Amino acid sequence: MLTLAHPPTLDQWHAKLVLTFARQGPEKTVLARRMHEGPLLVQKTLYPEGPGICHATILHPPSGIAGGDILKIDIAVQDGAHAVLGTPGATRWYKANGRHAAQHVRMRLAAGACLDWLPQENIFFEQVQASMSTCLHLQTGARAIGWEINQLGSIGKATHWDEGCVSMDTELTLDGETIWREAGELCAAGPLRHSGNGLAGFPVLATVWAFGPALNTEQVDDLAADLPWGPSLRAGLTHIPQASEQGLSLVRVLGIHAQDVKRLLIALWMRMRPLVLNTQGAYLRLWNT
Repeated sequence: MLTLAHPPTLDQWHAKLVLTFARQGPEKTVLARRMHEGPLLVQKTLYPEGPGICHATILHPPSGIAGGDILKIDIAVQDGAHAVLGTPGATRWYKANGRHAAQHVRMRLAAGACLDWLPQENIFFEQVQASMSTCLHLQTGARAIGWEINQLGSIGKATHWDEGCVSMDTELTLDGETIWREAGELCAAGPLRHSGNGLAGFPVLATVWAFGPALNTEQVDDLAADLPWGPSLRAGLTHIPQASEQGLSLVRVLGIHAQDVKRLLIALWMRMRPLVLNTQGAYLRLWNT
């Protein structure tokens, strides 16, 4: 059960979603457990790639996160199961009104499990006060690929994000040991937004992470050579080999328009998925909406 230190008021949403994916028989992945409290749901599971890969879409019916809202998502993928998770549209974070908003995602993968985590972008509007944490806990032999896309304000406005602050924390562990973590606070008035060592004035930032069989030098060079580095979109690749012939690949992206960033991430996913998950990329119907 979800325990709340302070009961929410009528204009706050506190929600929790728990999902477990398991292997059923020799070929099928099923959603073996689902539990939700508050406005977090999943649609009916689908199998566009066949019975071995279970697709599910996470819904947040209020369609936005306001000050005081707290969302918790807990996902487990058992040995031999493969889950693909996404969202139907952008997640909008609204004005805080003096109250903090948060989303916490925890994903746990057993040895032999596979996961694609493909949510659409977060959009942070004026005067937001928010925190996001994503923790991916892997056992040796698990494989995963996913991303996070964040947009600062409404890009159509000349001054698109003048007030607000967002804390971001992403961690990946292998057999209980942290192998990658990035944490920081991004504020509208902070120097990081326009620093050449930070966002360089770009309003959209994204990270692709992929953990699986270690890429060889040729594969890393080929991927890196095709990444853009221009005035409206730029990206860079880092590959970190691990023990047991596994590796972590990170692609960091900056852009002006979220659609351009998403197109790049989808293209990267289509290329990296066969290398990391040993599965061909299959364009999601959600991306057409």
